[in-house]
Amino acid sequence: MRAITKSAALCAIVALAACTNPNSAGQGGLFGGNSGAAGDVVPGSANDPRSPAYFQQAIGDRVLFPVDQSTLTDEGRAVLTAQAGWLMTNSDYLAVIEGHADEQGTREYNLALGARRANAVREYLIEQGVAGNRLKTLSYGKERPIEICSLEACYAQNRRAVTIISAGLTS
Repeated sequence: MRAITKSAALCAIVALAACTNPNSAGQGGLFGGNSGAAGDVVPGSANDPRSPAYFQQAIGDRVLFPVDQSTLTDEGRAVLTAQAGWLMTNSDYLAVIEGHADEQGTREYNLALGARRANAVREYLIEQGVAGNRLKTLSYGKERPIEICSLEACYAQNRRAVTIISAGLTS
């Protein structure tokens, strides 16, 4: 009897799966999710070129700095050029640029260094054509590390400026 019950349950699951249409709008299999087929753009997701999630993951939301410097590297300028392009295409978004530092040095020194880093990013984006009234800066200094350890690899990740995309402009 158990074999018959198992067979019947398996047939029911297979029949139910065969009845779903992953290509129909709002469907996507047994659980009603998105089908995930190539070319599907889910608004607001990382595959939507107009979304902040896309900006963060595909364009890149951060640039790193050398020790005690606020000078942009070639790699940083490349990321910022892409950010500027995205911001120019998506003119209904604002950006807050956060400046950060590693744990070395005093709180005051690192707040000032974070501010210089955020301003360097802001100025570069303005040079690329982004309107200055769409960009705000904020320094966290060493107060918000993303890596916590006393190794250079951690310090390097904390010496950064992060561009945060925020809600659109209001009329």
